Amino acid sequence: MSLPSAIHTLDKDGQEITTIGFERFGFDSRVPIDVLRSLYLKPHYVVNTSETKVDDLDKEEEDKQHAVFGQGLNAYQSKSIYYPETASISYTSLTRFPPVKLLPPSTRKRILVTGGAGFVGSHLVDRLMLLGHEVTVLDNFFTGSKTSLSHWVGHPNFEMVRHDVVEPFMIECDQIYHLACPASPTHYQFNAVKTIKTSFIGTLNMLGLAKRTKARFLISSTSEVYGDPEVHPQHEDYWGHVNPIGPRACYDEGKRVAETLTYGFHRQDGVDVRVARIFNTYGRPMNPNDGRVVSNFIIQALRGEDLTVYGDGKQTRSFQYIHDLIDGLIVLMNSNETRPCNIGNSDEFTIGEFAELIRDVVERVQQEDGVKPVGRVQILYNKPMPTDDPQKRRPDTSRAKESLQWQSRWTVRMGLEEMVRYYKAKMAEGSL
Repeated sequence: MSLPSAIHTLDKDGQEITTIGFERFGFDSRVPIDVLRSLYLKPHYVVNTSETKVDDLDKEEEDKQHAVFGQGLNAYQSKSIYYPETASISYTSLTRFPPVKLLPPSTRKRILVTGGAGFVGSHLVDRLMLLGHEVTVLDNFFTGSKTSLSHWVGHPNFEMVRHDVVEPFMIECDQIYHLACPASPTHYQFNAVKTIKTSFIGTLNMLGLAKRTKARFLISSTSEVYGDPEVHPQHEDYWGHVNPIGPRACYDEGKRVAETLTYGFHRQDGVDVRVARIFNTYGRPMNPNDGRVVSNFIIQALRGEDLTVYGDGKQTRSFQYIHDLIDGLIVLMNSNETRPCNIGNSDEFTIGEFAELIRDVVERVQQEDGVKPVGRVQILYNKPMPTDDPQKRRPDTSRAKESLQWQSRWTVRMGLEEMVRYYKAKMAEGSL
């Protein structure tokens, strides 16, 4: 059986990306892109029983389907079977766990990741696990999903606990990545009081844990602390322009008070803290129903639906691919930088331009796969703008470049192509 040709990815300088991560500040975060890709681009259901019986499955064809995204690493993937007639699935366990580095106790860290089953958290956990560290995930699964980390369940280095961070949690750890909080407007506005409780009480609990265990603490803050900014691009010394009583305030002000609390523990109790202000990030496994612009546009385009844009489409955003963000978080955690640090892509798009780019990427992927769309999707403007929606958003990443030697490597188009292929596979499986 011949395997599909490898997926080649070029960075902004035209160099092929074969490894992601860095060896920096005494911490090696490098992993092969093919191994990581085999985890996050894998289909959940590789066999559809509408055309064949389970007992008659062609082993060679099954392996071939697995290898499309796994690049031959199908031994580390689930081989569950999907039954479209009853919309049901027969789950199977992994053949074996993905290979992880064998670290000596002196370099192996005990790492706690809150919100680890979410979009960003699951990618961070994948990376930390492949690097050979011991990882404990806390998640209440409000927006996170067990399936995003199911390939690690049972591994001796991995533990997943259903827990809400507004309740205290005790564990021994060396590092805490505090990511727990709904991040999309649809989710964080669903229960505004719960959102601000998570930001304040959850952060208070995790900072208390860091104080007791002397763990290094990193909080995932957000570009939303700048509100609808009057400064462009936004640098870390800008204090922001935020409506404290608007519908977005539960998240915006929640993250601002979480930062205040973090630096309170830092100054008063000597807790070793890091603050990452994350700008718009996209990638698998973003929930296609969470209201974020990237997943919305891709799903609409793949379904042949017109792309709907809020307002005139001239508001701007900067989008970074998930691997760049994970690189930035790990480098920041292991650096000596205690000031807030923007982690984002400085390439700026209007939302109208971004819709056109996604339409072009979807059309290209469909052509490569021999799919002929019925007609070209249109871009519809002037849908009512959400309240307090920022008009401009682009990070000043000078601090990250100077202090962390970090900057985004992935072009927006390269990341979008991988995301389109993932959603396209999920739609073909019947899971979207």
